[in-house]
Amino acid sequence: MIRRLFAPALAALALIVPAAAQAAPELIGLFDDWEAYTAEESGAKICYMGSEPKKMEGKYSARGRVVMLVTHRPRDKENGVVSVTTGYTYKEGSQVTVAIGDNTFTLFTTDGHAFAEEGKDKALVDAMIRGVEMVVKGTSNRGTLTTDTYSLKGFTAAWKAIGKACGV
Repeated sequence: MIRRLFAPALAALALIVPAAAQAAPELIGLFDDWEAYTAEESGAKICYMGSEPKKMEGKYSARGRVVMLVTHRPRDKENGVVSVTTGYTYKEGSQVTVAIGDNTFTLFTTDGHAFAEEGKDKALVDAMIRGVEMVVKGTSNRGTLTTDTYSLKGFTAAWKAIGKACGV
């Protein structure tokens, strides 16, 4: 199954809204460093949570919006899909690493997004639930290495909230 790509957009109340969302997102709640929302995408309810890094490092002059998302699409049986938007286009063929405690995960890249491989989302989400901090490293199409550090404070509460909202 091919993963859907996010084209993040600012919304008045939302941290980030998938571009295909047809209605303004509704805030489920703010959970420390994570926000949870519901929205409609192609006529179906989706639930997602997101956070921005607490620290961004790299030798870059400009960078767009950086956000980590976890999304449920119950109609498509896609639950807990992890994605990262980095504010730049990734180097072709590059991978992203996500380190949480002693665990390291590899994500594949496409344009300005990174995703866990099929079947690997659950392990990554489980590590996020148990973790305190997450470090995401990627390489831009210009060869710039970036390191983004996210807090996982509030992740579990936001995860439970989107699960309840979408019935998963």
